[in-house]
Amino acid sequence: MSTIELTKDNFDEIVSGNDFVLIDFWAEWCGPCKQFGPVFEKSSETHDDLVFAKVDTEAQPELAQALQIQSIPTVMIVRENIAVFAQPGALPAEALEDVIGQARALDMDEVRASVTEAQQNEQDGAAEQGQQAQGS
Repeated sequence: MSTIELTKDNFDEIVSGNDFVLIDFWAEWCGPCKQFGPVFEKSSETHDDLVFAKVDTEAQPELAQALQIQSIPTVMIVRENIAVFAQPGALPAEALEDVIGQARALDMDEVRASVTEAQQNEQDGAAEQGQQAQGS
């Protein structure tokens, strides 16, 4: 499967409409990005059941900023609308395949439970801070 160009206009549709999306954040001027590009493309041909997408950070700065991409290339994996992996750096082919395998093996029920728990803890912490601020 060829890669899809992600933009701020189609990002939500592509990510929410697919259970497993690999995203390569890159730029034309980036040497490591150019080295990683063929590795990403080759992997997309191997895994035709997954969606491979690219974000040109020069053309889509708002998208890169919204996803807190601070260096490129960065690979992100989104499963069922949850970012389960994000790492800067050009991965060798074997490492990319390993990461894909690990992401496939995730129990998404456990991941969702973990995300829900983390959000609840964050809300509880914010509420507690608010109460402490009122008490001082």
